[in-house]
Amino acid sequence: MALVTTKEMFKKAYDGGYAIGAFNINNMEIIQAITEACEELRSPVILQVSAGARKYAKHEYLMALAQAAVKDTGIDLALHLDHGADFEICKSCIDGGFTSVMIDGSKYPFEENIALTKKVVEYAHAHGVVVEGELGKLAGVEDDVKVSSDDAMYTNPDEVEEFVSKTGVDSLAIAIGTSHGAYKFKGEPKLRFDILEEISRRLPYFPIVLHGASSVIPELVEEINSCGGNLSGAKGVPEELLRKAATSAVCKINIDSDIRLAMTAGIRRVLKAQPEVFDPRTYLTVARDEVRKMVKHKIKNVLGSENKL
Repeated sequence: MALVTTKEMFKKAYDGGYAIGAFNINNMEIIQAITEACEELRSPVILQVSAGARKYAKHEYLMALAQAAVKDTGIDLALHLDHGADFEICKSCIDGGFTSVMIDGSKYPFEENIALTKKVVEYAHAHGVVVEGELGKLAGVEDDVKVSSDDAMYTNPDEVEEFVSKTGVDSLAIAIGTSHGAYKFKGEPKLRFDILEEISRRLPYFPIVLHGASSVIPELVEEINSCGGNLSGAKGVPEELLRKAATSAVCKINIDSDIRLAMTAGIRRVLKAQPEVFDPRTYLTVARDEVRKMVKHKIKNVLGSENKL
């Protein structure tokens, strides 16, 4: 077993009508919870590292923890850079052992996005690493990604064929109505399946990625609020919509906020019930259990990736 690319994962997911969970990692407990859940349910998985997580935990620690998870669980894992802002961070992750990187040039004009993405692809492919690009801009805030609702933009299906052919990317993140963070929708959350279908028609048999796809599970929000939190109005994408997307060309669904919510709910519960507790192992054990439970829920009810190893 080893750290692997997503190429074979995506092929199987596309053929099988399910998606791979790309779960953001920040520390040991989160990595343990994700990989143990995937081992138990025999689900493929992508461990995903944001620029903020890389600054917080440091590249070397995350690499060592990912490799330890492979050894401990006996399953293959992909290690992916989420929202790489420039060539330098992508190169650093490629050189440092990541098996997949995302270059997010969506903030640039179309031609600049192509040029930057192509540069990363050429370097990555020469080192056996796969690349995710992005067209369209999601609203919301998550780590270093900050896009106002006014600046958000759906992916234009007329651009996808040119972008993929000129860059050589291995997968494409699109904007169809998801958003980063535990955000508030204006009205009811909706996904533009018409855009997804048109992109799939123009890019047959090509892996599509959804970012900002946490559901902001109401029970977790309620528990956090009952323990002194203030997440009133937080709302995510309904899981039935994400499950529908997972049965189409969407091969990778990113999940971060729900991990944070699960972990925070567990910690708050312990500290509210036992304010005398000061041993981190006490509340982090509960937090790890909550993340494991949430990941298993996503595998069964959203991704459809159980028993796909």
